[in-house]
Amino acid sequence: MAGGSGEVAAAAPLLETEEKVAAYHEGCPGCAVDRRKAANAGVPYKEFFHIWIIILVSCLPISLLFPFLYFMIRDFHIAKTVEDIGFYAGFVGASYMLGRALTSTAWGMIADRIGRKPVIVFGIFSALLFNTLFGLSVNYWMAISTRFLIGSLNGLLGPIRAYAIEICRPEHQAIALSLVSTSWAIGLIVGPTIGGYLAQPTEKYPKLFPTYSLFGRFPYFLPCLCISVFCFAVLISCIWLPETLHNHKADKKGDQASESSIAHFSDPEELNEHGTSATTDKNLFKNWPLMSSIILFCIVSFEDMAYTEIFSLWAESDRKYGGLSFSTEDVGQVLAISGASILVYQTFIYPRIVGVLGPINTSRIATSLSMMLLLTYAPITHLSRPWSQIAVSIASILKNNFVVTVVTCSFILQNNSVTQHQRATANGLATTLMSLFKTFAPAGAGIVFSWAQKRQHALFFPGDQMVFFLLAIVELVQLVWTFKPFLAVPQQFCSD
Repeated sequence: MAGGSGEVAAAAPLLETEEKVAAYHEGCPGCAVDRRKAANAGVPYKEFFHIWIIILVSCLPISLLFPFLYFMIRDFHIAKTVEDIGFYAGFVGASYMLGRALTSTAWGMIADRIGRKPVIVFGIFSALLFNTLFGLSVNYWMAISTRFLIGSLNGLLGPIRAYAIEICRPEHQAIALSLVSTSWAIGLIVGPTIGGYLAQPTEKYPKLFPTYSLFGRFPYFLPCLCISVFCFAVLISCIWLPETLHNHKADKKGDQASESSIAHFSDPEELNEHGTSATTDKNLFKNWPLMSSIILFCIVSFEDMAYTEIFSLWAESDRKYGGLSFSTEDVGQVLAISGASILVYQTFIYPRIVGVLGPINTSRIATSLSMMLLLTYAPITHLSRPWSQIAVSIASILKNNFVVTVVTCSFILQNNSVTQHQRATANGLATTLMSLFKTFAPAGAGIVFSWAQKRQHALFFPGDQMVFFLLAIVELVQLVWTFKPFLAVPQQFCSD
């Protein structure tokens, strides 16, 4: 009897293994990735690094131009005053976001149909091409057009988020999602630094770049060229990028068995998608936990984009208009320092905070602190150097870390609100709506900044005080949205 029971016990793992092997399909790239995840319990560092540098391709063209956008608009000779420069600068940033808003959902749907890799590769190539042409812009409308094309043809942001979830085991998905924020942090370091130090090279480095050279005619081409070279290197590296989408037709039972074979190795408390198979075919717009987390993402993205636009204009405008009279190098340094702080924060501090408080409470605390911080910006203009630069650097560090906290928390909520086969489309939808909000943010911020310059002596929040007050109001709306009934959360986060 004992021997018989031992044979049954020994046979059970064998049968379980055979069932798992049968769930895989030969020649399917998604099954090959699943097989690797089942066999390897470690963190996929190589794949994570690849995701990291691909997200940089989406981030760098955005952050690159902020240090020199003020001077670029001025050099186009379409604006004569600070108010006009702020107005026109807003539409340059808006054109990128408008293009991305119009196409991101479609790119997500394409990625769910033909694969993540083709969409990612095409997005990198389009960023390479049109970012180069942006640096060669000879007038305002060429700058607007090339920025629009970068946004509309670069559809990799949604698919790469889905890819980050699918390339690793469930217990490593929190790390995968934080890669989006840490990579963005690197973009905030590298982009403004390159833009600040390499823009107008004939003025800054006349011995290396003569006035009659190509870089004299196109003073903003050099930083764009550097980013395009990086895009080319990442494009070549995509040869080794594995596809995660399954290319075989299987019934729902087979799909669930395949997912369960992977979930078997991890704590089911960490990922709820296997318990929500009944909602597999649910319309995304009727999935309120998804849509409410996307709306939170959109609000914080709107405020962050408006803040970024206003910060550069405010820092570079003259002190008599309530600014700091910073140069492109000064702005680049401040943004680089704050970007470096995000990298440290996301890697070592954020995981511990969200582990203790959960994504909901963490978002509420970060938003509340950010609101109070915004009201300290305007008084910084009364400080002399170097105190003004030190103060604004500290404020920028705190502000960007608060923003990235809420953004990463919203990523966690979004990706745990849908099942795998809808993930790229859901992330594409989030990118579309976020980009739509970000389309209005720079234009609205430029208009508000221009209006604020005309009321320097008003009694109620004069000048730039009104700008930062309005940003705080947006964050108040963001804070309210983190409470019921506005925000619905996946089951595993209901305790928050």
